Amino acid sequence: MTNSLAAPVISDADFQKFAEFFYRKTGIHFDDGKRYFVDKRLLERIAATGAESFRAWFTALRFETQGGELQRLVNAMTVNETYFFREAYQFDCMVRHLLDEIAARKRPGGRIRIWSVPSSTGEEPYSIAIYLLERWARIDDYEVEILSSDIDTDVLAAAQRGVYSARSVAQLPPAYLERYFTPAGDGEWRIARELVDAVEFSQVNLTHAADTRRFRDIDLIFCRNLLIYFDDLSRRVAAEAMYDALNPGGFVCLGHSESMSRICSLYTPRRFPDAMVYQRPLEG
Repeated sequence: MTNSLAAPVISDADFQKFAEFFYRKTGIHFDDGKRYFVDKRLLERIAATGAESFRAWFTALRFETQGGELQRLVNAMTVNETYFFREAYQFDCMVRHLLDEIAARKRPGGRIRIWSVPSSTGEEPYSIAIYLLERWARIDDYEVEILSSDIDTDVLAAAQRGVYSARSVAQLPPAYLERYFTPAGDGEWRIARELVDAVEFSQVNLTHAADTRRFRDIDLIFCRNLLIYFDDLSRRVAAEAMYDALNPGGFVCLGHSESMSRICSLYTPRRFPDAMVYQRPLEG
């Protein structure tokens, strides 16, 4: 006699079905090396919904009309490991080189748009804002907009709450911590409301044209440690979406282990003293 109360299991066939579905929806590719990570989160979602099996849960997921379970699944499957001033050499490059090149193509008082994707829990866009305020002398001469996007709605909500652990702020100079944060109890820190209000957050899937086509006239994109989760096709789609979003002469900063040269030939690599970045060529 079989035990109808036995816990669901994820078979190899189940994993392949799920991986193909998730890839179509997000562009994120899971191979067999991610089995433990994926299986654990799938079983958590199956339990949370009360489904009796993977098959029952997966059928409901594929045919849901509102997309609520898919979004909860995306939130569970995305990794959001970050902290303030991570890979700060690129922020140094931004204020020492990139912004001055961008500003040279603007009229006085013109708009400069910076896009941080993925936003994760907000450390990157807020780091950009702090760098601009503290280290770019020309900040008052231009209208600077900071946009930040993520596929995960939970981390977007956390970014807008703006409360961070001691580990998250450990790389900040003490003067910056004092200037832009207040203690929030239990060793946590709350970022100044002015910085929260200075960043426009939105949900975006970088591999979906319907999401990315509204991003245009961008001057600088930080897209760090995201493309490593994509396969070659999704990386190319994302790279082309960023290219379309950029103004001519605009720049993309990738993570230290990523290279646009292996993904897309549209960009011109530019090596600065601080960092390698990728530029949409000037047209005309």
